[in-house]
Amino acid sequence: MAAWVRRDCATHFKVKVSLPCVRNMSAPMELFCWRGDYSLPSVDVDCLTVLAYAKFSGAPLKVHHITNPWRSPTGVLPALKTREEGSFSQPSKIIIQLRKQKYNADYDLSAKEGADTLAFVSLLEEKLLPALIYTQWVDAKNYVDVTRRWYAENIPFPLNFLLPNRIHTQQLERLRLSRGEPILEPGEQLEKELYQDALECMTLLSQRLGSQKFFFGDSPSSLDAYVFGHLAPLMKIKLPNGKLQQHLNSLNNLRQFCSDILLLYFPSESRDVPSKKVSVHSEGGDFESEPHKLRNQVLSVLFAVGAMVGYALLSGIISIQHTPSQLEQTHTDPVEEEEEEEEEEGQRGE
Repeated sequence: MAAWVRRDCATHFKVKVSLPCVRNMSAPMELFCWRGDYSLPSVDVDCLTVLAYAKFSGAPLKVHHITNPWRSPTGVLPALKTREEGSFSQPSKIIIQLRKQKYNADYDLSAKEGADTLAFVSLLEEKLLPALIYTQWVDAKNYVDVTRRWYAENIPFPLNFLLPNRIHTQQLERLRLSRGEPILEPGEQLEKELYQDALECMTLLSQRLGSQKFFFGDSPSSLDAYVFGHLAPLMKIKLPNGKLQQHLNSLNNLRQFCSDILLLYFPSESRDVPSKKVSVHSEGGDFESEPHKLRNQVLSVLFAVGAMVGYALLSGIISIQHTPSQLEQTHTDPVEEEEEEEEEEGQRGE
């Protein structure tokens, strides 16, 4: 009996010891980002920055390449989902969270290199990013022929009627905030100022990189991730008005820098292949099948007509007025009928 008790205690003890190991086996972190195209792992600047940093730091992420931001845990892209800490958006917050999980691409940087990183990241966000937003989302030719077209073709139906305009509005607001102006007034003067700042920024980056493989030697850091995220779309996405691209093409070391990262860390996307045309129904379940094509076209027309009619009603362009029917016109109030009868009787009595 005593031996049985000892065996039972031993078994119980083993179970208790192994439980912490089971609890520590948490699910991998999940990253939600815009899908790739143009030989890029993603078409979005922020998503590219986070994807590159995750590769550089060795973070084991389960990546979801999607074209519907509402499917992410935060409703925007990129978004990092963790089991213990919740979900995060914005590249800086996602990178901070990865560092908390001991995935730090800046671990070997000196204090001076860390300060340089902060300075150059601020330079990117203040000088280069506004110009990138302008060239993709404000320049009429680029926006209509490339940017809006890509999002409309890749966002699933029926959201492809709504989300491109919403993203466009968000990008304009982002540009306005970066400028610190109450009202954003696109035009030649604004374009000239933004492009001048961007050209100077790229030139400074080229000078800082020099002949090195990465900005701080042979190992990539968070600064390399930010620079890659901002420059790779400019290098790969062909725009009709490509003033910024022309300057980048003249900076051979920055072009080589982006090409090396694509080849080393994203080899499956780095091949130069034509832009893929993906059905806008790729995430729409039943919408994927060919027999539903006619139905989708009909629903698209109905949705568009409904949206236009709704807008017209809300804006007052169209108003609905009630016209009494013939029955309503002949019907009179009972009290009025009684008064009329009394008047007729009074006239007869006279």
